[in-house]
Amino acid sequence: MTSLFDPVQLGAVTARNRIFMAPLTRARATHDHVPTPIMADYYRQRASAGLIISEGIGVSQQGLGWPYAAGIWSAEQVAAWKPVTQAVHDAGGRIFAQLWHMGRLVHSSVTGEQPVSSSPVTAPGHAHSYEGNKPYEQPRALEAEEIPALIATYVTAARNAREAGFDGVQIHAANGYLIDEFLRDGVNQRQDAYGGSPENRARLLREITQAVADAIGADRTAVRLSLNGASQGTDDSDPASLSAAIAQALEPIGLAFVEMRELRQDGTRGASDVPRQSPIVRRYFSGPLVLNSDYDVARAQEDLASGLAQAISFGRPFISNPDLPDRFSAGAPLNALSEGTLYTQGAEGYVDYPVLAKAG
Repeated sequence: MTSLFDPVQLGAVTARNRIFMAPLTRARATHDHVPTPIMADYYRQRASAGLIISEGIGVSQQGLGWPYAAGIWSAEQVAAWKPVTQAVHDAGGRIFAQLWHMGRLVHSSVTGEQPVSSSPVTAPGHAHSYEGNKPYEQPRALEAEEIPALIATYVTAARNAREAGFDGVQIHAANGYLIDEFLRDGVNQRQDAYGGSPENRARLLREITQAVADAIGADRTAVRLSLNGASQGTDDSDPASLSAAIAQALEPIGLAFVEMRELRQDGTRGASDVPRQSPIVRRYFSGPLVLNSDYDVARAQEDLASGLAQAISFGRPFISNPDLPDRFSAGAPLNALSEGTLYTQGAEGYVDYPVLAKAG
């Protein structure tokens, strides 16, 4: 039976186990979105993951509205990422860069321009800014003529990621950010080739993914999705049809893997009444699936054993437990998470969580 501790091949990358680190925003870069030395320590500490999927990394200033998050569009940013990837590799790990455009979920005080989206639909809630939370602004709809330039920012970011030493990239198409705003009809009200049918709404994701795969290799390209329920005000009226259309669009590309964040259906806080979409994606997508969201060891092992998933990604447990695979292997208790330090700029709650004592 397949175990969490077995290696797995993901395109060009061999992961030494199937316990992956999910992408996690931690806000430890500079005001100008340049990675800092402490980030190398953070990722090195977690290199025992089969694969680290980095925090969301901005593909452009337009798309990066989270204060102190890192980008990868400038030479300075690329140079600052190199010690991070080197630290992971020196510790025996593998790391993919998650490529992020936040779409309408930004504020102009951070990006310097009006937010963009598939349609001029304002998100509910508040945007982060350097002056605190501010109400989301109405985005403008991207013109079809702007799409090639948008795709080019992803291609440049992917090439920059490889130059910076990342083993591959993951295209962030989940959680209510720009690509997700094109995918789901709760936001996408377009009447052109990028709106309407599920196939049209999946067009931008397909074009970005194909362009990135052409630039750095499909075997080093992955995608993240979240399709079973609302995320930051983005939802869909027919997730099953959309899931099938996305899977069929991605299948011919030959991706390293697709990661899916799937909300639970157990009635707990944050759960969804929308069924899991991974069985539908599995029907049309033959590549590796990585599943995510509030897994414990037993649930993870169950989805591996069934063949539905080839790996499981863990988010918050990896924040407070840098040695998570060791703890799972030993059946050891997990450290408690410090909620108050998730997005602060210091070492506390970032690189100071204890690890298990080693025998001998």
